[in-house]
Amino acid sequence: MAALIGASKTAVLNDPKLQIHGFHGLRSYSLVPLSRSLIVLPVSSSNSSVITAVASPVKPDTSSEPKRSKVEIFKEQSNFLRYPLKEELQTEAPNVNEAATQLIKFHGSYQQTNRDDRGPGGKSYQFMLRTKNPCGKVSNKLYLAMDDLADEFGIGTLRLTTRQTFQLHGIIKKNLKTVMSTIIRNMGSTLGACGDLNRNVLAPAAPIMRKDYLFAQETADNIAELLTPQSGAYYDLWVDGEKIMSAEPPEVVRARNDNSHGTNFPDSPEPIYGTQFLPRKFKVAVTVPTDNSVDILTNDVGVVVVSDADGEPQGFNIYVGGGMGRTHRIEATFPRLGEPLGYVPKEDILYVVKAIVVTQRENGRRDDRRYSRMKYLISEWGIDKFRSVVEQYYGKKFENFKELPEWEFKSYLGWHEQGSGAMFCGLHVDNGRIKGTMKKTLREIIEKYNLSVRITPNQNIILCDIRRAWRRPITTALAQAGLLHPRYVDPLNLTAMACPALPLCPLAITEAERGIPDILKRVRAVFDKVGLKYNESMVIRITGCPNGCARPYMAELGLVGDGPNSYQIWLGGTPNQSTIASCFMDKVKIHDLEKVFEPLFYTWRHKRQQGESFGAFSNRTGFEKLKEIVEKWEGLPEAPSKFNLKLFADRQTYEAMDELAKLQDKTAHQLAMEVVRNFVAAQQNGKAE
Repeated sequence: MAALIGASKTAVLNDPKLQIHGFHGLRSYSLVPLSRSLIVLPVSSSNSSVITAVASPVKPDTSSEPKRSKVEIFKEQSNFLRYPLKEELQTEAPNVNEAATQLIKFHGSYQQTNRDDRGPGGKSYQFMLRTKNPCGKVSNKLYLAMDDLADEFGIGTLRLTTRQTFQLHGIIKKNLKTVMSTIIRNMGSTLGACGDLNRNVLAPAAPIMRKDYLFAQETADNIAELLTPQSGAYYDLWVDGEKIMSAEPPEVVRARNDNSHGTNFPDSPEPIYGTQFLPRKFKVAVTVPTDNSVDILTNDVGVVVVSDADGEPQGFNIYVGGGMGRTHRIEATFPRLGEPLGYVPKEDILYVVKAIVVTQRENGRRDDRRYSRMKYLISEWGIDKFRSVVEQYYGKKFENFKELPEWEFKSYLGWHEQGSGAMFCGLHVDNGRIKGTMKKTLREIIEKYNLSVRITPNQNIILCDIRRAWRRPITTALAQAGLLHPRYVDPLNLTAMACPALPLCPLAITEAERGIPDILKRVRAVFDKVGLKYNESMVIRITGCPNGCARPYMAELGLVGDGPNSYQIWLGGTPNQSTIASCFMDKVKIHDLEKVFEPLFYTWRHKRQQGESFGAFSNRTGFEKLKEIVEKWEGLPEAPSKFNLKLFADRQTYEAMDELAKLQDKTAHQLAMEVVRNFVAAQQNGKAE
């Protein structure tokens, strides 16, 4: 009998289907039920586990085990993101349980409820799907599929995100598999778009045929491939195990499999992530010098192409430790900018990124998710210690960080040369929400001309590969749908961003996307009132909570949800997104915003230095002085006007214009100014031709 039991133990331990790959950074064992009569018990003298037949579960001694959050347990017991999500998806309930709610994030979905729909039937459950599109690249086939899915299974809109992806809202549980499989079969993916792993990798969206841009985009693609989950759970759940994917570049496979410096879990389905994945989400961006369209300093890892005098890429500067999320009035949580780590030759980039990920995997906090981002690890250790540990996993020393020119924000809106005779056209989309006539027209153009598209980190869209002969008919169709040339869009709108917030985001405290159109109009009205010119602007970003999805802490004027109809006001970011803002005021009610805006904007207009941005002015003046100005403000000083400019000669004209303006959700003054500007521009264009 003893021999039989011993043989059974050996057979179980050698069965690869029953191998448990523990996370060696936190504990010496894994507690994962294998069956009703088998559990894994800890063994202190060996890394292997002994499997013992028992009649009932035995609770191991956990007195020396580090504290872990509930999500860590869910991940460990999930069989690499399968259990209990697969089982929950098969139930008749409109929602999934707590563990599955966490696990489905890794597959690219968040369970949500419509907070505007609280009827007698209980919560209105639905799911948001987010795609993963490195560099924001979207094929013609995938765009058309997403457009169809939004109408058939969503709420009829597509949303462009601040990380260059799509979001579909309003998917009900019974349709999840249909929607997911359709995305996959159209060469898209949602895998890793959410969850505790690498998110979508940013890169400049502009399809410019220049060596450094092409290399940055290729590098972003390769990093995304390197850090994609490997266990196959995604395909098991959504396409019944069918693998629908393109071949990986050999350099990616080599880097992932390399374990010469102890980075990998040997023989694991997840060689980089193991059973636990990362402590929290992880964000990477790649760009070229000067181009800060990606908010490079807000990422866990920022990668900058360094080229020689002939424009040939040679290597990369690496930033680490950026991140936006925080919690109100808990000073131990904070937004943070990335800082220089060093320079590496171009052939080492995948190994360096992997070494950074493993450093965070092994040392990031797993007990309290508020402090689990890599920025807190670097803040605690300091950059020198962090660099030293990364170098151990990299196997080399970093070279000194190369000098870089000043950053610039690039929107790529309007028409541009793409190279090879083609053109591209960047279109401004308010808050990234594609709907109505705009959605219909975009689909018609993209389908008719077989165009691919790119999504920008500022929630806009770029139409690519346009022949010169198509420019005029495309321009006409876009204008008829309200997609105007950027010179006809209010400059405040061109750089503004907002997160979705209410009604679907469970974390939202107040409005963001639904509130920003009115807030921008009110800002413009204050600009007009204090005498700021129409072409003057500032970066305004609004979020419904402090998590910072629209990166408000980099804005010149950031509004962060701080209660019902209430915002924190953050000041001090700069137009090129290279300076972090600071909290200026707490809990400002939405109806009181002008009481803060008017004195600030008036003082900026009259006290700024030549060419000084609002953010730079705020930092130079200091918050104490600005608060004193706001507190003592008694309204605009009386001053005789040099000119008596009136748009309306009589009340009848004004009232007619006011009626038209209301249909477009504008003021009569704003609409009249648009008409005048468009007329003048049209006359100038006519003369030019």
